[in-house]
Amino acid sequence: MPGQIRTGTAGWVYEPWRGTFFPAGLVQKKELAYASERLGSIEINATFRATQKPDSFRKWAGEAREGFVFSIKGPQLVTHIKRLKDCRQELANFFASGPLALGEKLGPFIWQLPPNLGFKPEVFSSFLEMLPKTTDAYLALAGTADGRLKTPPFLDATGVPTIRHAVETRHPSFDTPEADELIRTHNVARVIADTVDNPRREFTADFAYCRLQGPARPGASGYTEVDIADWASTVRGWADAGRDVFAYFVHEDKLHAPANAIALRQAAGITLPGD
Repeated sequence: MPGQIRTGTAGWVYEPWRGTFFPAGLVQKKELAYASERLGSIEINATFRATQKPDSFRKWAGEAREGFVFSIKGPQLVTHIKRLKDCRQELANFFASGPLALGEKLGPFIWQLPPNLGFKPEVFSSFLEMLPKTTDAYLALAGTADGRLKTPPFLDATGVPTIRHAVETRHPSFDTPEADELIRTHNVARVIADTVDNPRREFTADFAYCRLQGPARPGASGYTEVDIADWASTVRGWADAGRDVFAYFVHEDKLHAPANAIALRQAAGITLPGD
């Protein structure tokens, strides 16, 4: 069975999009609904800096169209402060904070590691092992949340699909067969970044997770029609081979991220209600 291609952006609250991507006069509370009609997925970045509440996840799910999904960025408390060490309790509290309230709109969790975090096999392996890969494992871990979580643990997995994780490693010490094998063993998707420093498009999981920050051409200032056509051919091939694809434009040219996401989706032959 072919996989599904979803293209989107990192976040949706961005003032310069008002009057460019968002129509002039569109009220802010309707921006997510508008974006979901034109994109296949959005990364929720608010979870990186602060613990969210179940009501927030429930609200976002209610505003997005049917068939839309969110990916969720893991908290900096785990990746940047604890630096993946001894973080079981922090993971439990995060997973109990409400992501399950997205229900069928829950997509992958994305763990972005700091650029100065090098590969330490024991630490990295322990972190990957702790990540829940099933709803049962998720509920078991989230059920151990402690008093630092200011709301009751949200443990209703109704409608939640497969639990998936992607990791963005940004230190060159991770570019080794040993790191690849660890990531692959846990069916975690290594982020495909499409940069000059990291141009590779290799798989470590049964799905692809792209945070497109390039293109991977020296001197390039943004994605051209040729770049979009190349990526459309690539993701279409991955989907035809049975892999789900999540492709987010998160590069410095953020102003054009929605247009690039729409262009990639359309070039890949996918239509949505907003077309």
